[in-house]
Amino acid sequence: MPGLWCMMAGVGDFVIRMLAVVAALCLLPAAPALAAPGDDGMEKLFTFKDERITESSGLAVSPTHDDVYYTHNDSSAAPVFYAVDGKGRTIATFHLRGAEARDWEAMAASKDPATGRGVLWFADIGDNLDGAWPDVSVYKVAEPRTLADATLPAVRYRLRYADGARNAEGIMVHPKTGRLYVVSKEFAGSVYAAPKKLRTDRVNVLRRVAAAPIMATDAAYAPDGSSYVVRTYFSATLYKPNGEVLARVRMPELKQAESIAYTADGKALLTGSEGLHSPVYRVPLPTSATPTPTPSETPSATGADDEESAQAAPAGSPGGLTARDVLIWLAAAAIAISVITFLARRTR
Repeated sequence: MPGLWCMMAGVGDFVIRMLAVVAALCLLPAAPALAAPGDDGMEKLFTFKDERITESSGLAVSPTHDDVYYTHNDSSAAPVFYAVDGKGRTIATFHLRGAEARDWEAMAASKDPATGRGVLWFADIGDNLDGAWPDVSVYKVAEPRTLADATLPAVRYRLRYADGARNAEGIMVHPKTGRLYVVSKEFAGSVYAAPKKLRTDRVNVLRRVAAAPIMATDAAYAPDGSSYVVRTYFSATLYKPNGEVLARVRMPELKQAESIAYTADGKALLTGSEGLHSPVYRVPLPTSATPTPTPSETPSATGADDEESAQAAPAGSPGGLTARDVLIWLAAAAIAISVITFLARRTR
């Protein structure tokens, strides 16, 4: 079966190339390390009680309701999200009108600077085939004032990457400017900025503005805009607004780490996992992890004000990669190569 053999060989070559990338990353300077809080500093905030929440992929703190959190399931689900209380109990279930759920991977919450009303964002940006979809979508929803089951209207924004389609699992919204960012999930990930003003009558172009850690699964902006965080399966990395690595934060062990958000006061991170009755942990941050913005720092990854002026920032370090991360990826790649080789030999 020469066709299958060629396919297997091609996949093997790809995995080998990825191994080379990981090995190269080992030679880069490590991200500044935090005096991470001890295990007693991390606490399980709650566990999702609702049996409908089986693949919590996005997490956000309500910008207007105290002690309320939002989540949604991953792919193959309806355009639905849930409001839960501080004990993980579902308060309300919301359906989105005018939305699809092809592969929802992330959400974000912000506050409209003009009205002070909460805004929720849902990202249908998953693309496991890295190019299967010509464009992806993000839905904007006014946060409900009343927490009761309802169907809410959604505004759809179509997005396309300037440098070609890719898989992504993270979005974040700058709290001061309202600008949307998408973080790709790749071996050499990137932060992409949407145009300052999103349009519904055309596809909005996403432009690369900074580097992101390997295989990012979520991202979030601090409530004051002084930093942002990118989550991977193994750790979390904090960045200054200009894309410079600030610090790395140790995360709790989770089955499949998929989500991250800042607490309302910006003093801690919340992180969650997929799975039935999955937990959400609170991880405190030291004061040094949230820098005060200076006049030289812009309120976005590059400070670009429009689509045309968004230029790529220096690649920088892919912070968040630890020795443990490297060992895990090397082991996974070695297993993948062994399986591919075995299958290829069996099909010759």
